[in-house]
Amino acid sequence: MTDKRDVLARIKRDLDGFVGRPVRIKANKGRRRVVEREGTLEKTYPSLFVVKLGPDQQNRRVSFTYADILTEVVELTVLNESGSEHLAIRAG
Repeated sequence: MTDKRDVLARIKRDLDGFVGRPVRIKANKGRRRVVEREGTLEKTYPSLFVVKLGPDQQNRRVSFTYADILTEVVELTVLNESGSEHLAIRAG
């Protein structure tokens, strides 16, 4: 069985290659509230990653942990320059 730390490290490695690329975030905020936003993967840190949202969101930054992806609280999709889906980052 794969260790959770290995899975989290793999998710981080996957994201490291997409820093600076456009992404779509779909976050489960609880009580059937799901928020979907687009922005740019700005930076990855050892425990979390930062997404800079677009100008329609006042260029805010939001951060999520790799565990959010592992537990499927957050779905992250890397987009092509044209805005179409390129790759979905998942725990599995």
